[in-house]
Amino acid sequence: MYEHFFQCPYCWEEISMLLDPSVSKQTYVEDCEVCCNPIAVTPVFGNGELMSFEASEIGQ
Repeated sequence: MYEHFFQCPYCWEEISMLLDPSVSKQTYVEDCEVCCNPIAVTPVFGNGELMSFEASEIGQ
């Protein structure tokens, strides 16, 4: 597992998530551990390394 720190797109607090590098491209929804809003998370891995990461608001 890979721990990644980033800012919540809603409350701007720094949070972390555990990411699974065994899948090269993923998209899923996780709730912010601070404000509980849903975040669309898209990590992309290459050779076990995090190549890109996007965390965005879910359309309201």
